[in-house]
Amino acid sequence: METESEPYVRLASLRQLHQVMADMNTARSLADTLQTVADGVITALGYEMACVNLVRPDGDLVVAAFSGNSAAEALITGRVGSRDSWERRLAMGEKWGDLVFIPHTEGWVLDDDDVPQWYTDGPAPRFEDEWHPSDRLFAPMYTPGISGSSCGELLGVISVDRPRNGRHPGAWGREALQMYAFQAAIAISNARLRANMQRALVRLEREQQALRASEESFRQAFEYAPSGMAIAEMGGDQHGRILRSNDALCRLLGRPASAMRRYSFSDLVHPEDIGTLLRTSAEGGRAELRLGRRDGTYVWVSLRNSVVADAADGPRFLLTHVEDIEERKRRELQLAHRASHDSLTGLPNSAELRSRLSSRLCRRADTGGALESLDAAYGHPAYDVNGHGFDFAGTSPSYDGGYDHHVHTVAPEEGRDDGAKGLAVLFCDLDGFKSINDRFGHNAGDAVLIEVARRLGRAVRDGDTVARLGGDEFVILADGLGKADAQDLAVRLRNEIIQPIRAEGRAVRVGASFGIGWAHCGMTADEVLKSADERMYVEKRSRPKAHRRAG
Repeated sequence: METESEPYVRLASLRQLHQVMADMNTARSLADTLQTVADGVITALGYEMACVNLVRPDGDLVVAAFSGNSAAEALITGRVGSRDSWERRLAMGEKWGDLVFIPHTEGWVLDDDDVPQWYTDGPAPRFEDEWHPSDRLFAPMYTPGISGSSCGELLGVISVDRPRNGRHPGAWGREALQMYAFQAAIAISNARLRANMQRALVRLEREQQALRASEESFRQAFEYAPSGMAIAEMGGDQHGRILRSNDALCRLLGRPASAMRRYSFSDLVHPEDIGTLLRTSAEGGRAELRLGRRDGTYVWVSLRNSVVADAADGPRFLLTHVEDIEERKRRELQLAHRASHDSLTGLPNSAELRSRLSSRLCRRADTGGALESLDAAYGHPAYDVNGHGFDFAGTSPSYDGGYDHHVHTVAPEEGRDDGAKGLAVLFCDLDGFKSINDRFGHNAGDAVLIEVARRLGRAVRDGDTVARLGGDEFVILADGLGKADAQDLAVRLRNEIIQPIRAEGRAVRVGASFGIGWAHCGMTADEVLKSADERMYVEKRSRPKAHRRAG
């Protein structure tokens, strides 16, 4: 192209230039695009050497591609020139449109800056437009848009050296190089976009692979977990509905996975535990409750909830971990039962008796009818929010008959039988029990105590309490009895006890003495028991010794 007289350019040269530009836009990578740009300057524009300096993210320019001289290519490829040095170069010399030409007469001041360059020498020009080896010609490349140094961002600089015709490029050569730099900027920008897209696609594929691996890991951990797992809907009309359950949960509840999807945990929980479930927080909530099996039985489980999202802004689901704690609960209940029940007879022991009795009683002041303190089992303050004492008699301030749903226990009045009902406390002491122990041994005595406990439990109503206070002493708590009712109960219980008892292969008989006390608020449990005990001893002493055993 450079050998042709301007403005006459051969069609073959234009085709060659068009082909080079096409090659720039079809290169497979950014590196290939840069090298194609450098090579095209040689093959299509007719320069002996070309260098592509690319702006790095930090602003400096690196020699990214070189063509035309292998020695110079090895010398400067990959080297970096500072942005300040390049801006000084682009501000010097003659402006040929977007091109910058620095003649050898001015370029000597650039010999010592940090821009990578090659050094050639030669004789002084013989005519005005002859190219000198120290002449410099730069074609800046700007980001696509309106070309020009004042528009767009500097993308890089194409440096060229020595046209093959040995002359400074004319109007057509300058226009061709300027147009080439413009098209090269487009090709490089597109190559960068493709490279960024490829990196993004690779990163996305890796993320998707990691997500698939994570999902598979979760699926396997969910499906093959040794304890129960379930995923339930969170929010909406179907809140709490089980969407998925693993094999361990299905086995625990004896229900197939297809059937589990018809339920929510509120459908499966024991009716007494529904409140516990509702109070359990969805995020990080824990609860111990009972879930129903297919056979109608219930199993104690520990629920742990966590919230998982399907996507960043997608629906949220409830992941519930279900652990079988039936064995632990059984041990806890056994320990609690042992702590509160007599090991021989299985009846509530002295501590449990006092606890049940105390739960029915509250303490009142001796004067003015004001509440002094409540029994420790309640833990409530004795005054209302205004500092007034509660008047349980219904006087000022008003009171509805009980504090925190407490119903006051009132004893029938002494010496009267007007049909009033109260909490009767029957203190029972066996007559003749010591002689059985002495004659037949403790095994026989234990057999008698066990049988007496059984008979007492059989003779009272559901809801009444039969407890073993210790030794051969038993206590019965029976609510809602009048005086005559309590006396009739004592007679029935004595008649049950005095029947022959089979112990160690022989029939033995014991008698029973009963004292009837009455519990009412203002008394302690010990005071109530002491009152019944004293009445029992009065009753025991009032009966002839010979008749105590026979009742």
